Amino acid sequence: MRTKIVAGNWKMNKTLSETEVLLTELVSKVPDTKAEVIVAPTFVNLSTTVNHLANSVVQVAAQNMHFATNGAFTGEISAAMLLDIGVKTVIIGHSERRSIFGETDDMLAKKVQTALDNKMRIIFCFGEELAERKHNKHFEVVESQLKNALFSLPVEAWSHIVLAYEPVWAIGTGETASPEQAQEMHAFIRKTIAKAFNQKVAEDVTILYGGSVKPNNAKEIFSKPDVDGGLIGGASLVADDFIAIIKAI
Repeated sequence: MRTKIVAGNWKMNKTLSETEVLLTELVSKVPDTKAEVIVAPTFVNLSTTVNHLANSVVQVAAQNMHFATNGAFTGEISAAMLLDIGVKTVIIGHSERRSIFGETDDMLAKKVQTALDNKMRIIFCFGEELAERKHNKHFEVVESQLKNALFSLPVEAWSHIVLAYEPVWAIGTGETASPEQAQEMHAFIRKTIAKAFNQKVAEDVTILYGGSVKPNNAKEIFSKPDVDGGLIGGASLVADDFIAIIKAI
């Protein structure tokens, strides 16, 4: 059975004191759930978050990681640095890293391999832009992103990979993705993986939806058969909203 996951990507939000307040509230309110609950704070607050959640079911992920072991990469963070503070899960390929910071499929493939070499779990993000959706290239774009970064991996690597589909066109654009559109793409992703690897890999991989999940739409989205949870942005910064989304799964 696939793992259900609700992960909160805090992006560049929350100071140290604000992080501690939010974590305390989350710990006090997190419900009993069969889903894994993950938060991804900023780099400077990762160590504090790990310590704060030491006795909690809530897990911690990093928002990014460099592919190099060490060296002259000012401002970057290595796998060893994350592992040394107890962070074993990393988000790779987020749409903002791709669009704002110019991360390419080749670069992301290197990051994925480095994470796997260090026995880390990867939440791999991908998805199409608005123009690509309007020109009916969304399936083509998603297949290409998956193929270029992940399809050269051995089958056994997939036990360390969680997928997160982000319809970039439905995030902050005024456009809305329906639960049916989410299901359509998630089903396509499984079919694509089955074709490249096998049916078991496709059925076993957890696929999260990352298109503006809110308390008022989470239940319907999560009810779709190929949607295994969500990668939550803004709603994960408000404890009650994030808790409501966890309860919806």
